[in-house]
Amino acid sequence: MKKLFAIVAVMGVLTFGSTQLAQAQDAPAAEQTEQAAPAVEAAPAEAAAPAAVEATEGGIHKELKTKFIEGSAFFMSFVAIALVIGLAFCIERIIYLSLAEINTKKFLAAIEAALEKGDVEAAKDIARNTRGPIASIYYQGLLRLDQGIDVVEKSVVSYGGVQAGYLEKGCSWITLFIAMAPSLGFLGTVIGMVQAFDKIQQVGDISPTVVAGGMKVALITTIFGLIVALILQVFYNYILTKIEALTSEMEDSSITLLDMLIKYDLKYKK
Repeated sequence: MKKLFAIVAVMGVLTFGSTQLAQAQDAPAAEQTEQAAPAVEAAPAEAAAPAAVEATEGGIHKELKTKFIEGSAFFMSFVAIALVIGLAFCIERIIYLSLAEINTKKFLAAIEAALEKGDVEAAKDIARNTRGPIASIYYQGLLRLDQGIDVVEKSVVSYGGVQAGYLEKGCSWITLFIAMAPSLGFLGTVIGMVQAFDKIQQVGDISPTVVAGGMKVALITTIFGLIVALILQVFYNYILTKIEALTSEMEDSSITLLDMLIKYDLKYKK
């Protein structure tokens, strides 16, 4: 599963990066064509009005694409890569956590019904054939039932920690890309400011038209970096919520298992 998402992430990065670089290269030619067109012939106001309406119908997608190209393809590509890889980790975690969720009440009822009859092997089969961390904890505990309730308790606690680690695996990478996205945007901001001051030094003038290009790049990269960080943060908080819910169920179910073993006096039975 993880290898599959890694491959998908790499393919998405390569495809997205090459597409945006091609658009960034075609943008100057398109701008030159648009600037040269009025010099050839002047269109009447009636012909210009439909074109303006058509341009506004592009929606936010077209606007974002335009701003992406305007914000320097080099830095914006890194921000886009952070978004794609971060989302790949988020999707992988969401799928893993969704598969880890089971109908806990139904599972506990089946285990209790088997233990009530004294059929520990049937309880093991139920736990072994059920997916998720709760079933894995139950199976590990039932395997050590012949060693006493104290050993079962230690096994449940230890394996519960292992399963909690599996649930949180990969979350550190998500936090990394959450921090990287605005940092890349701020880096583009600093470089855009440097470019603006370079133009001031070359021209010897501090007029707004001289510094507008560098300031625009600086602001656009920051905006996109913050947007990417916000998107990943929403997914990350959702993942944390699912992890907390599963961890709570694991703890409650572990206590329930020990209570059932004591209740039906199955300490030393195989």
